[in-house]
Amino acid sequence: MPSTSEVGHAKNVANLQKLTEQIITFTNYNPPVDNLKVASLQTLYTTASAKLNEVEDKRHANKNAITLRQSAFENLKSTSTKIINHLDILGLPKGTIDQAKSLNRVIQGGQKKTTTPPDENGEPSNTVSTSRQSYTQMAENFGILLQLLATIPTYAPNEDDLNLVNLNTYKDSLVSSTQSVDQTEAELNTKLIERDNLLYADGTGLYSIVQNVKKYVKSLYGATSPEYANVSSIEFTSRK
Repeated sequence: MPSTSEVGHAKNVANLQKLTEQIITFTNYNPPVDNLKVASLQTLYTTASAKLNEVEDKRHANKNAITLRQSAFENLKSTSTKIINHLDILGLPKGTIDQAKSLNRVIQGGQKKTTTPPDENGEPSNTVSTSRQSYTQMAENFGILLQLLATIPTYAPNEDDLNLVNLNTYKDSLVSSTQSVDQTEAELNTKLIERDNLLYADGTGLYSIVQNVKKYVKSLYGATSPEYANVSSIEFTSRK
């Protein structure tokens, strides 16, 4: 479900269209400022609608990347445990086993988070930041564990999922899935900034423009006029 803030952005854009349709009926509406003219408002509506769609496209891409990352990491802990169990039967020096088990403990302790989209202000939540760090650390420690396996001549399991080549391929998929989350999050953040500038930039954003439209109608027809009553009743919310 969209956050209250996201609904507010869409409502502001929809109400711009409503406001524009209202002032088109005012025969005396002829503002001296370009961005208050009907044609400019219509262009702003088209641009703002497209920008909201771009944000949602990037948001979906980010959510999909998060889901794919969770799927990629789903078997990491069990795979790491299977590696340790296999090492236990090889008669390795205690120092080698201890090093492997230490890496496994770090991997097992990684904080796996559920999917959390950016918060209602369009910013990545702290949970997402913590999750990204945890996923990155788990992949890094798994990579170190695989480097350790590469130094053990007797590590030659018959199971395909424990084969070192396959394990390295799996590790690469973990890294790639995390990079995809980072990339899509960065792209989403860029679109959020663009949207906020378009809608809320002081003096030039949609919110400022519609307030000036209302002021112009008020000056043109008067504060008690039905024309002003019609436009003043159309609500717009600022970002804060």
